[in-house]
Amino acid sequence: MSARFEEVAGNAILGIDTLWGGDVMCPSGTGRFIADSWFSDEPLPHAYTHPAAARVRESGGVSAKTLDREAIEAYLDAVDVPAAIRGMGEAGKTMGGLRGAYVSNLALCFETMWDLVLELLGKGEPVPYARCVHASIGADPSPSGPVSKRERVAELLSRCGHPSRTPDELLAAVDSWRRARMVPMASVRALGAAFIAQFDRLAAENVIPYLPLELHSVPRANIQFLPITGAWFSGSMNYLGRARRPDGTPDYEATYEINASLEISVPEFEQLVSHEVVPGHVTTFAYLQNLYVRGLVSFEGSVLTMNTRSAALFEGIANNAILMAHGVTEIDQVPDDDLQIGLLLALLQDDAKNQSSYLTWKEGAPQAEVAAVLRKDFLVSTERADKLSGAWGRHPLLGRMYLPAYRAGTDRVAELRRVHSAKKLIPVLYGCSGLVDLTTIDSALA
Repeated sequence: MSARFEEVAGNAILGIDTLWGGDVMCPSGTGRFIADSWFSDEPLPHAYTHPAAARVRESGGVSAKTLDREAIEAYLDAVDVPAAIRGMGEAGKTMGGLRGAYVSNLALCFETMWDLVLELLGKGEPVPYARCVHASIGADPSPSGPVSKRERVAELLSRCGHPSRTPDELLAAVDSWRRARMVPMASVRALGAAFIAQFDRLAAENVIPYLPLELHSVPRANIQFLPITGAWFSGSMNYLGRARRPDGTPDYEATYEINASLEISVPEFEQLVSHEVVPGHVTTFAYLQNLYVRGLVSFEGSVLTMNTRSAALFEGIANNAILMAHGVTEIDQVPDDDLQIGLLLALLQDDAKNQSSYLTWKEGAPQAEVAAVLRKDFLVSTERADKLSGAWGRHPLLGRMYLPAYRAGTDRVAELRRVHSAKKLIPVLYGCSGLVDLTTIDSALA
């Protein structure tokens, strides 16, 4: 390959990101999309810096309600995105081994995202739903089964004074329980700081001892909570990682934008903090940045992406983070009924994400029908049911490739935690044996 891998991969990832309206340099989740980070200090590639790219980003790319076809065509004339994706795939084959498999899987996902671009431009056939799901999680699509979690929620709610006998009564009991414990958004920063401190301490007890000494001093939770209004998402962790200390080392900084309209209880918020911050996403990204700086993971570890098998693994780590922090493998081992309810409702929400994807793209169900199922069967709030069945579920990329990742990643990491010791698994999850994804992690463990 004549071009450097960093250039080829950068053009592939930021080319697709630009076409979908993303801007990796935007500090806010309202401007980001596929590329989650760019902390390598490598120069931004042609796919980002070409003058035609700015107009595509500003227009929203193929995600926009009204396509700026002139801008997109000008960009595609200037930047050969499919060639960059092919180059990344060829590089993966040449590398071989664990890294080669990881890079090849990235290329597979970006090929699928490129074909979805062509579909929306009217230049290609509709991309089969099964192909989208298989690209992002390495398995075929399947519906979610919420019954056992829902029954456990009913049992726990009954213990704390919210009994129910019918599905409607259970939904009312959940709503009542949630209202009584609602997070006051005016205090979200203070509450977030308290839970971050708690989980950082728990991670120091139950996660950090299994990691190499070099990672022990890496900041696990350098984050600011920022309430945001009017966003289509419930929350967005934005890993920046571009600040440098006087000695040139990273500051490992991030922000979390939380939608001011989010209806969330304190126990669910507790799970959210462990998921998004420590020992979840922020911790994962900070460790990967440290490993990259020390030359232990390569360039692809510095430009992390959504709608990929690595993203599915990251969601699995984040959803299991609260159990990892407590040093347990099962929800019923958490010594607090309220927190158990919050964890089960959070997992039901991620099951609902998968179900929204399945009903929308496999079954062709209308949004109102999907929203009703999510509300009744998965016990999500009205606000969540609306967003998951609408802005998320019907999005031509997120609905087909990202929503199934949460359940798939969660179930896989939970299974691995039951099979492998923390001493063996935790270093692999956080990249200490090389960057891994949902389907390559078995090779690293072997």
